Amino acid sequence: MLACIDSRQARRLARAGALMLCAMAMLAAQTITAFGDSLTAGYGVDETAAWPALVAAAHPEWTVLNAGLSGETTSGGLRRIDWVLRAKPDVVLIGLGANDGLRGQDAAQAEANLAAIIAKVRAAGAKPVLLGMRIPTSLGAEFIRSYADLYPRLAAAEHVPLLPFLLEGVAGDPALNLPDGIHPNEAGHRIIAVRVAAFIADQLAGH
Repeated sequence: MLACIDSRQARRLARAGALMLCAMAMLAAQTITAFGDSLTAGYGVDETAAWPALVAAAHPEWTVLNAGLSGETTSGGLRRIDWVLRAKPDVVLIGLGANDGLRGQDAAQAEANLAAIIAKVRAAGAKPVLLGMRIPTSLGAEFIRSYADLYPRLAAAEHVPLLPFLLEGVAGDPALNLPDGIHPNEAGHRIIAVRVAAFIADQLAGH
């Protein structure tokens, strides 16, 4: 037997439903800034083929801004982040550190710079998300480990969501990279876009 509800209960249910729909709309309408280096900027491919543009195309409910800059380091990112935050993003995907490692810069300094970027993102009212990076194995085991350990340690210390490795499933595969063996080609960017989009969706849903 169906239970009857009076007019006041009906109005309360209607208001609750409206509030839920409003909250869902606010959750969907997010501005997401991809803040990184050439791996984000889309070095060697058309900007429409870079993973931030592909995420935007797959999720028109999001505004995705590509703030990638080829050659960017964590120190350069720290100098640039205030300008990037003028766009008032809701979420900032921080994908920096690979160039620091390639240039032989100390991992501790890169970690300090990333922590400062995270603090600035939070102070601006945005949610920071860390995109893990790795450096080539030719640079020495201890040095490689110092960068591999950096991202999970920083994510835990700062309570920041971490995508463990931006190039997971792409790095090292000649079919998915440009001839330089470092930068993804269009096929590689498509794989990255799917993983990043799923990760963002989980974060926005509060997982």
